[in-house]
Amino acid sequence: MEAIVFWACAFLIVYPYAIYPTVLVLLNRLLKRRAHVGDPEYLPTVSIVLPVHNEAVRVAEKVRNILSLDYPLDRLQILVVGDGCTDDSLQRAKEAGGEHVTVIPLAERAGKAAALNAGVAHATGEIVVFTDAGILLEPQSLRHLVAHFADPAVGCVSGEDYIEGTASEGLYGRLELLLRREEALLHSIAGASGCFYAQRRMLCEPFKAGMAPDFLSVLNTVRLGKRALAEPAARGSMTATSSQRAEFTRKVRTFLRGLTALFGNATLLNPLKYPAFSFILWSHKLMRWFAPLAMIGCLVTSFLLSEQPLYLSLFIAQVALYGAAIAGLRFPTLAERLSIVRLSAFFLLVNAAALKALTLWALGTRIEVWQPTRRPH
Repeated sequence: MEAIVFWACAFLIVYPYAIYPTVLVLLNRLLKRRAHVGDPEYLPTVSIVLPVHNEAVRVAEKVRNILSLDYPLDRLQILVVGDGCTDDSLQRAKEAGGEHVTVIPLAERAGKAAALNAGVAHATGEIVVFTDAGILLEPQSLRHLVAHFADPAVGCVSGEDYIEGTASEGLYGRLELLLRREEALLHSIAGASGCFYAQRRMLCEPFKAGMAPDFLSVLNTVRLGKRALAEPAARGSMTATSSQRAEFTRKVRTFLRGLTALFGNATLLNPLKYPAFSFILWSHKLMRWFAPLAMIGCLVTSFLLSEQPLYLSLFIAQVALYGAAIAGLRFPTLAERLSIVRLSAFFLLVNAAALKALTLWALGTRIEVWQPTRRPH
């Protein structure tokens, strides 16, 4: 029995990171899926919603970045929503954008969902684009993003964010981008980039506290019968988080809010009703979030079977990798020099965050208001 549990747990660990991406690629090639092509001449009216909380350092640069995009200003509405700001973020946004920017102050801190809802309530564009202060967009990114909406079957489109400064976070991000592109070929992406994505205004339902807005937008889009896609040419860049502690906190929050959103829309996990999309959700989201339980199972069962040489060697290998991971988290300079240490450390950090998020979710904890992740300017 212990051996069965060990190999089952090993499969559950490997599946979301290696087997699922391979199956996804092969399935798309077998079915001869082709990437959705947008219409570059399609220029709908666009409302850009930018929620901020005490972003005085970055908001002016972000507004100037939006104004510099290759998109007609007369078809663009820029809404900067201040979520209980206690600094001069909104004043700086207005100074940077002038008549092109509308600022919406929220008197009290209410969280991102409330800020986004306030922005959508003021939006007049056919397409609503959600973006954050921390990402700077490439000039053609908005055109590439909205081009897909010429197809009425498309309801949501995600851009791609590139993270500078940390190889481990960058590697994890590249895996996410690969999956997003392949999932879009099969049916719909599992989740949008919260820093830069768009949705038809007619599909924008009120965001709910405690649920990841970008993930919820995708879930609502598919539930309403539309597709959610990814556009690789809609690019933006941001710096890596400033510390491992900040990255851990961000991932706990992201996983917890994702769990809350998914189980609040559990009908999408039904393979009889949503065959392709449920496969994507189970594989990309649920199995990855539950992977830390399988990691514990592997470690425990290999120890129980350690009188057998095979399982003893597997137990020692796991202990060695955990040791390397802890060393990498404790001594960042060591992680920078050794790839195995760096990757082990990041993998442990991600799964420790998932385990904490699972625990918090099971205990009924929900997060809506928080201090935004500060990345080096």
